[in-house]
Amino acid sequence: MSSNSGKVVCVTGASGFIASWIIKLLLQRGYTVRATVRDPSKPEKVDHLLKLDGAKERLHLFKADLLEEGSFDSAFEGCDGVFHTASPVHFIVTDPQNQLIDPAIKGTLNVVKSCAKSPSVKQVILTSSVAAVLYNGRPRTPEVVVDETWFSDPDFLRENERWYAFAKTSAEDAARKFLSEYDIKLVVINPSMSIGPLLQPELNASSSSILNLINGSPTFSNNSFGWINVKDVANAHIQAYEIDSASGRYCLVERVIHFSELAKILRDMYPTLQIPDKCEDDEPFMPTFQVSKEKAKSLGVEFIPLEVSLRETVESLKEKKFVDF
Repeated sequence: MSSNSGKVVCVTGASGFIASWIIKLLLQRGYTVRATVRDPSKPEKVDHLLKLDGAKERLHLFKADLLEEGSFDSAFEGCDGVFHTASPVHFIVTDPQNQLIDPAIKGTLNVVKSCAKSPSVKQVILTSSVAAVLYNGRPRTPEVVVDETWFSDPDFLRENERWYAFAKTSAEDAARKFLSEYDIKLVVINPSMSIGPLLQPELNASSSSILNLINGSPTFSNNSFGWINVKDVANAHIQAYEIDSASGRYCLVERVIHFSELAKILRDMYPTLQIPDKCEDDEPFMPTFQVSKEKAKSLGVEFIPLEVSLRETVESLKEKKFVDF
């Protein structure tokens, strides 16, 4: 633990699902952590962080807003590394520009500009998404193996109105272009749907997809997604920061499965729950595909099995009173 004591890092969007876990693990490893949130006076955003082991001594909250240039300057001053996780996650939007695109792209640019102003910041670990990897018009079928050399095509995403993926892809591009002019290392983490225990009191988007399945939804969605445990995601961020040879992007996917399969695992696990066995439409099931684990394994990612992640998610939703059974 002592090797990291005295090391100062900052985590943006600190109240989020993944960020909260990154902060928990950083504190466990002895780091001094600065955590940015839009409003540090809101207990629902920060209380769970202040209760973490080591928080009293080594966690410092900062107010910062993605859309306000310069608002991260003071938080990053004296930091060696910045974990930029702050970015809205909405899969259904009415105003994509304001709800997703501006906070993702302008927000990321504001963060990296503040990094460039700080003489101490040596590296940025960016939380992107597998959504910035998958969508390039190439077919995805069970024998196809997706890896870090795949990049989603912004034009394809715009045409198909995949706004979340568009925002994440564009933000990743913007960070890469901007930081290439500076002596600051950028490592990008591209997780799939992240589930597992919730530290924060509010429901996040990926956990809500599991909540819907166990909470009386009559059908499951005709989608195939990759899944990963949030603890593996948080650990990958920190390993990417600590391992000197880490570079480029890292896809994090334990398994890609169709929602029909996900519902079946949950039915077997919780036979008393009314978990849907019908699909939302009569179309053929969306095919699954594979995602390479080679690069992620070089970060020491363990890949907690999906079954374990699902049980942890359900038990956590129960404990947090999102569901009662």
